[in-house]
Amino acid sequence: MAGQPNLRPAERREAAEIAILVDISSHGFASWLWHGAVLDGRTETAMEHGRQYMRADGTEGWQSTIIAEWDGEIAGLSIGFTVDESLNDQSAQHPVLDQLIAMQRRIIGNRFIDSVGVYREFRGKGIGRALVANEIDLARRNGNPAISLITESHNDVALSLYGAHGFKEIERLEAIERIGQDKRHDWVLLTREVN
Repeated sequence: MAGQPNLRPAERREAAEIAILVDISSHGFASWLWHGAVLDGRTETAMEHGRQYMRADGTEGWQSTIIAEWDGEIAGLSIGFTVDESLNDQSAQHPVLDQLIAMQRRIIGNRFIDSVGVYREFRGKGIGRALVANEIDLARRNGNPAISLITESHNDVALSLYGAHGFKEIERLEAIERIGQDKRHDWVLLTREVN
């Protein structure tokens, strides 16, 4: 379908491409997390662990991923799921994750957009807008009261995209610095009602 994105559920066999797009979406944060598997000898590279993570059954992998295709090529994705009470039982393995989990605990019951990523060569075609609109529709169909996400305060493109879809900031928290990894920033929790 030329001229507009085709959205479809991901397949397990696309886990490597999902991992790449999640890392793009997170500006390298995902590969930083996945690098722990290299340090403890479970994988050769961070992206190998990312592929394994995305192949696994569960909330944050391929089963919660929507693929956007443009002219038959994978162009982007979104990952979304409902934040449930089990989050209260999670303990983070790093202080950076403690911050993110604490923010997510405020939105239990909401659909959570974990990632929206589009390859650079496909940007400016409305793919990100289509993915966000689809996530809002999924939240509505699933009966979630609201939809939320966390982004970085310096990510002006994301803040503009989500603002255009009616998301409002409900919390901001100064991010713990990851030495050599980050621009200084705040984590920004955005939410919008589904109705």
